[in-house]
Amino acid sequence: MNKMPGAVKPYFIFDTHGDWYATLVNGFIYGSRGDYLGFVEGEDVYKRDGEWIGRLSKDGRILRKRAERRRELHPNPPRTAPKPDRLPPRAPLPPMMAELNYSVVDVLDEDPDIFKRISDLRPDMD
Repeated sequence: MNKMPGAVKPYFIFDTHGDWYATLVNGFIYGSRGDYLGFVEGEDVYKRDGEWIGRLSKDGRILRKRAERRRELHPNPPRTAPKPDRLPPRAPLPPMMAELNYSVVDVLDEDPDIFKRISDLRPDMD
């Protein structure tokens, strides 16, 4: 069963269809192979380059309001994350997902590759 973020136990992140995308451990988000994808501060979810992408819901989804404005990059994103002791090889069955109204977007449903791209808010290298 999914527990609230911040706990030592893994917290599984799903999309609305119930597909498992990542695991949250000690505030860091890891892919299924243990690669560092991003981090969470409170309910806010950031990619590893510091781009805010949404809020972590209680049912394990990353959600944001459709009309929400983009935020500035996180001023000090962690460059690396500690290797987790053990990541689960598979996720449990996803929880029952509440239906979303039109004003809320499931970030992973809308853009499944969001963790793979570098933010376009980053300045270009000279």
